[in-house]
Amino acid sequence: MEDTRSVASLMDSTSSKIQQLQKAFAELESQRAVTLNLKWKELEEHFHGLERSLKRRFHELEDQEKEYETKTRKAQELLEKKKAAVEAKEKAALERLQKKRDAAMFTINSALDKYNNAPVSKPSVGERWPQNAVEDSSNVFAADSITDDNPDGIVQDVQISPVMGNYEVKAYPQLLKLCGDMDSTGLHKFVSDNRKNLASLKEEIPMAFRAAANPASLVLDSLEGFYPMEAPTADGKKDANLLGMRRTCIMLMECLSILLSGLDRNSLAVVLSQNVKHRAKTIAEGWNPLLESLDMDACNGNSLEAHAFLQLLATFAIVADFKEDELLKLIPMVSRRRQAAELCRSLGLAEKMPGVIEVLVNSGKQIDAVNLAFAFELTEQFSPVSLLKSYLIEARRSSPQGRPGNASPAVQDEFNERELIGLKTVIKCIEEHSLEEQYPVEPLHKRILQLEKAKADKKRATEPMKPQPKRPRGAQPRVTDNNNNINNNKTGYGRVIPERYPQYVYDNRPFLSGPIMAAQPPPPPPPQTYTFNPAPAHGNFYANCYQYQAPPPPPYFH
Repeated sequence: MEDTRSVASLMDSTSSKIQQLQKAFAELESQRAVTLNLKWKELEEHFHGLERSLKRRFHELEDQEKEYETKTRKAQELLEKKKAAVEAKEKAALERLQKKRDAAMFTINSALDKYNNAPVSKPSVGERWPQNAVEDSSNVFAADSITDDNPDGIVQDVQISPVMGNYEVKAYPQLLKLCGDMDSTGLHKFVSDNRKNLASLKEEIPMAFRAAANPASLVLDSLEGFYPMEAPTADGKKDANLLGMRRTCIMLMECLSILLSGLDRNSLAVVLSQNVKHRAKTIAEGWNPLLESLDMDACNGNSLEAHAFLQLLATFAIVADFKEDELLKLIPMVSRRRQAAELCRSLGLAEKMPGVIEVLVNSGKQIDAVNLAFAFELTEQFSPVSLLKSYLIEARRSSPQGRPGNASPAVQDEFNERELIGLKTVIKCIEEHSLEEQYPVEPLHKRILQLEKAKADKKRATEPMKPQPKRPRGAQPRVTDNNNNINNNKTGYGRVIPERYPQYVYDNRPFLSGPIMAAQPPPPPPPQTYTFNPAPAHGNFYANCYQYQAPPPPPYFH
């Protein structure tokens, strides 16, 4: 700005300089004999031209400076708006995260209060626990009976358990009796009969375990038959009864874990005694060789056998007895199950999850990798959007688009169905983890509509034409409802519609009788006829109902 002001002051002083030069030139001209008037005019025009050129250039520079300032100001305003938008998004994300944290903490605290609402201290000699702690069962696990002579925790003439605390089962009181009787077979059958209400069962079973003399032994008893001793007649994966029994075993171990999470260290050592752990280890060692025949690709991340084995180790705290590498190989076999993340934490494998996620990505299970990345907060190392896009690329790569048209229709339908399933899976993952801003779903929905429309068109083209019903030959009687017509007609005249083929008028001949004709069905009744009877009145009428005056009758003569 100071340079601009100095240039403007110099330009303003140009006129005064020119006047001073004119005076000096006039003095010089007066001292010379030859006049210099013509030369001065040329000099004056030259200086005025320079002045105009400088002013024009100066104004151009001022306009450019103003335009630059305007652009700078707009850019600063745009940057401020973007900064405010980013701050607003960060604030909204922090608020959502805080809500999720608060909800998680509330759920954890509620569960802890629900399953750990009774004191754990042992009663003194002769002191009895509250009656409401055992009002539904008389065979409760007793901490007083855990001694060196009784390491399994079997009840010995006691009825009260300070370890288990208070319990109450509202929806399914029968669970208390089954657990109190240590009836693992009946418990399996009860869960199978009430499989439609698994959510409420999972809340009630941990409470009902408090009524068992030894809940850990009850769960171990329920694992009998997980691998049938007799050779199955069909594939185990297709046996509905076996699959249901295995799911029940996994659920019972999960419910026992919930019960154990509400106990302190001393009570936990009482329930999970050394004999119980040894028995669980024996079962796990029997299962471990059977897992070697499992194929990771065939399991598709949903292996019940691997899940049950890992849940057995986590529930009964026997992870240290097995190699960590063997456990890590089993994680991809259960990656699709919803309990996978919590199971990995229970097994102490949280630090090894980056390697597990890398294995999932390399094996084409990007969806499971995204879920585990969010569960263990590894989204910076494994970008969810990049993983989802690579999953879609692989799904579309298997489709026949862009290839020579040598694929059979059946193969093309299979590829299209695979791509359709992949698109729906990606959209579900995006919605579950709120990735709509980073990965818009509108193009995916459009592609789904295209595939579904092509599938529907092809199905309509391949469906056989439905044969139309044949019309019966011969004349069909025309049925008319004269009663309705009479009701609808205010005048009371019914509309008689003649039949297409009227009745033969000679069917009522008298000679059509005898034994031969008697076997024939009776003829139909004659058609209904309608007569018009005018109301009685005095006088005579013509046939058209007009009255006429008749002459009086002649007198009667006797």
